[in-house]
Amino acid sequence: MTSIGILGAGRVGTNLARAFAAAGHTVTLGRRENDEATSTPPAEGAEIRYADHTATARAADVVINATPGDSALERLTALRAELADKILVNVSNATIDAADGLPGDLRYPGSSLAEQLQAALPGTRIVKTLNTMLFMVMTAPGTLSTPPTAYLSGNDEQAKKTVAGLLGDLGWQPAWIEDLGDVTTARATEAMILVVPHVLRRHGFTPFAVSLAR
Repeated sequence: MTSIGILGAGRVGTNLARAFAAAGHTVTLGRRENDEATSTPPAEGAEIRYADHTATARAADVVINATPGDSALERLTALRAELADKILVNVSNATIDAADGLPGDLRYPGSSLAEQLQAALPGTRIVKTLNTMLFMVMTAPGTLSTPPTAYLSGNDEQAKKTVAGLLGDLGWQPAWIEDLGDVTTARATEAMILVVPHVLRRHGFTPFAVSLAR
C-alpha cells in the first residue's frame, strides 16, 4: 500500500483518487480552497482524504500532478520542500488553448512540462505518464477495444518501476507500458496532445488513447 497524494480535484484527479483508493492505497486529494465548491465528489464509500496542496504533498510518498499544465510549474515549484526526495507523477500537458478551449499549441516547444519540472525540482524524481489519453482511460484501460499504451519518461529507473506498479493497480498490463527513457522523451508524448483536439471535435469525448500498434 502506498500513500498517494493527488494535486488537483477535477475530473482527472478525482478519477485517479477513486481508482487508487479502491485498489487499497491511502489517498489524499489536494485542492485549493476555491476549488471546494466545484470539486467532483468521490464515489460513495471511497476512503479519500482532502487537504490543501501543501499538506497533500507533504504527507504522500508518491505525488500525482493533475493540476492544469499551463500553471503547474509555478504551483509545484512553490512545493519544492514538500516534494523533495519524492516521486512526482506528471499526467498534465502544458498547452495553450485554441479559441474553442481545446489545446492549440505547446507552452514549452522544444521541451515539456516534465523537463521544466525536473529542472526546477532537482531533488524530486519526475515521471511523466498517462498524458496521451482521455481521463477515463487512465483508470480503465481494458475497456478499449484496442490495447492502449501508457508511456513512461523519467531519469530515475526505480521511480519508473514504482509508477509502473501503480499503473498495474489501475489495470494496465505490463505489455501496455512503454518506457521511452529519460525525462527528455516526455517532449514527444506531450506533443501527442496536439492530436487529441482534432479527434474530440469530430467524435466528442468517446474514450481513446494515442497508442502503439504492434
